[in-house]
Amino acid sequence: MSLLCVCVCVCVCVCVSVGQCGNQVGCRFWDLALREHAHVNQMGIYDEALSSFFRNVDQRGADSTGGKINALKARAVLVDMEEGVLGEILQGPLRSLFSSTQLISDVSGSGNNWAVGHHTYGLAYREQIVDQVRKAAEHCDCLQCFFLIHSMGGGTGSGLGTFVLKLLEDEFPEVYRIVTSVYPTAEDDVITSPYNSVLAMKELTEHADCVLPVDNQSLVDIVGKIQHMSNTGKPGCTIKKDCTIISGQGGVVKVEKPFDAMNNIVANLLLNITSSARFEGSLNMDLNEIAMNLVPFPRLHYLLPSLTPLYTLADVSVPPRRLDQMFSDAFSKEHQLIKADPKHNLYLACALMLRGNVQLSDLRRNIERLKPTLPFVAWNQEGWKTSLCSVPPVCHSHSLLALANNTCVKSTFFELRERFVKLYRRKAHLHHYLGVDGMELAGFSEALSSISALIEEYTHLESPLMPNAPRLTIAT
Repeated sequence: MSLLCVCVCVCVCVCVSVGQCGNQVGCRFWDLALREHAHVNQMGIYDEALSSFFRNVDQRGADSTGGKINALKARAVLVDMEEGVLGEILQGPLRSLFSSTQLISDVSGSGNNWAVGHHTYGLAYREQIVDQVRKAAEHCDCLQCFFLIHSMGGGTGSGLGTFVLKLLEDEFPEVYRIVTSVYPTAEDDVITSPYNSVLAMKELTEHADCVLPVDNQSLVDIVGKIQHMSNTGKPGCTIKKDCTIISGQGGVVKVEKPFDAMNNIVANLLLNITSSARFEGSLNMDLNEIAMNLVPFPRLHYLLPSLTPLYTLADVSVPPRRLDQMFSDAFSKEHQLIKADPKHNLYLACALMLRGNVQLSDLRRNIERLKPTLPFVAWNQEGWKTSLCSVPPVCHSHSLLALANNTCVKSTFFELRERFVKLYRRKAHLHHYLGVDGMELAGFSEALSSISALIEEYTHLESPLMPNAPRLTIAT
């Protein structure tokens, strides 16, 4: 008689943050994730929830798989070509989460030039980055996905960030790559940000499995809305001291500047999307299921994120939102992290990721209630993916993250293309890029063609089918 042994491995993720914005957002994510786990895991036990994003290391530096927490290390690689942010991390409250080898930096930066980040620093640091990513992967029993966090407007985040994305595909082709990309506003103070963004877009379209686009203007508007609430002086509409949006408690830097509050919003997006991987629930969703269920066409993998309640981000003391209202909010423009109009475009698929004490019947009822108002493509009317995580955000009863694959993202790409063309027609600042080894003029035309093709693919899906279109026939 033989016995069959079944080994269950915990699926884990590795976060790679690149550039100043990427590392500030990433650092805030680690800070808030620790806060959540400390709230749930008050006995200090290294459990499966912690192991999804953290290692437990003993005094010899070896992994300890059970029992009490010894020393937590983030499953992460941090890359920046300036020392400022990474230096603050090594000196700040989160320094014990990272060993110095996990942080890769230079001193001079990329000068807001995609070509310098992608070609110059990409080639110079390729082996070091690959080595650190491999070491992080070797500590994972079952590596499920990579999270890449970066911004699009600067040189390091856009250039080196997309170089790293291609590296991850080359080295780990079977591991999903989920990218959080922060897009610049039209009034961005980096004049070459349209070049950097469109050059990066080509790489994102070709090498990512999913992209969560977040634009700075939406973040500015959300922060303004929250601060307006705090200034109204209405009872029950004040921001608590040490809240997650205006306080740096437990973090690296005190949150005082506007972009710090904006980074917190993106960090909360990451908290919600990873909640099913970190905590138990009645209907959990693996991170790889996002790409498997929401991306019917490989190139059309840009997912519109919406968060509700918004005030969870700021720990604002407002009366709890009714559950049904929370579902409605998730499909309103005020709760989106990108400026777009999904209700006047087409949904290809949608995921609802709930946290807290929510019943499956509540979820189904609200989907049925909202369906008539949401225009889905005819061939995927049931294109919903749902998850229920039992652990809510700290100090709140529940939250909802919606991820929509909707053709409305083409408007963001169209505006970005227009800003690119305005510069490119005048050949403005091209010499800064063409002077970098490995960068050719053809790279600009290829990037422009790529984003134009992407816009056209989204537009084509909205076109009605020809009434007398020939149907596929089977030869007999």
